[in-house]
Amino acid sequence: MSYITPGKVYLVGAGPGDPGLMTLRGKTLLEHANVVVYDALVSPAILSMIGAQAVQIYGGKRSGRHSAPQAEITQQLIQLAQEHAVVVRLKGGDPFMFGRGGEEMADLIAAGVPVEVVPGVTSGIAAPAYAGIPLTHRDYSSSVAFITGHEAVDKYRPSVNWQALAKGAETLVVYMGVQNLGRIVEELLQAGRSPDTPVALVRWGTLPEQTELFATLATVVTQIQVQDFQPPAVAVIGEVVNLRQHLKP
Repeated sequence: MSYITPGKVYLVGAGPGDPGLMTLRGKTLLEHANVVVYDALVSPAILSMIGAQAVQIYGGKRSGRHSAPQAEITQQLIQLAQEHAVVVRLKGGDPFMFGRGGEEMADLIAAGVPVEVVPGVTSGIAAPAYAGIPLTHRDYSSSVAFITGHEAVDKYRPSVNWQALAKGAETLVVYMGVQNLGRIVEELLQAGRSPDTPVALVRWGTLPEQTELFATLATVVTQIQVQDFQPPAVAVIGEVVNLRQHLKP
């Protein structure tokens, strides 16, 4: 407890779900927190680590089912920091990997609230690993890109440059991309990626209910429909997907 500073907000990465992947620092903070504001994708096994003394507040966000606007959640954290010694903002995966942790940290610092970030294992690395897919391999991929697939379809000037990514990285890892995968596939094919490029989708990665779908750029959209494959899932695009045949435990 000596290295926990009172009067601070801790942005803690909960990891991808498997409690064995939670960091020791994160676990210690959950055990001593006064209040924990947790996200939707934090697994029950991780929530069970929270000490009995802590107030638990749901602050999760899921597509189409947001509990509260981001600004409201940040304002809540500022208020809680004035009332409690140890406030934990528990975020799925890693706070800085498509978790809006950077935005929350900037707003907290601007409000004069001390903040510490505790990194977590991100699902974009853990889920493929549990499916037997290495993101890099000396013979198949020396580059990997992590991308959000959650941009609105009608967004003006999308910030993701799929044309550049198709040529710039051998392995693509797409977060939150199931709903927009049709548009993503179209962009990659237009940029010159082969229709035969292997694709893997890993749902609920690292958890007992983990499920996987394997296809190619040419077939993945149809396979999602046929199998009624639902989010949340991580997509891996690249030749490394084929290594699962040799590396899956």
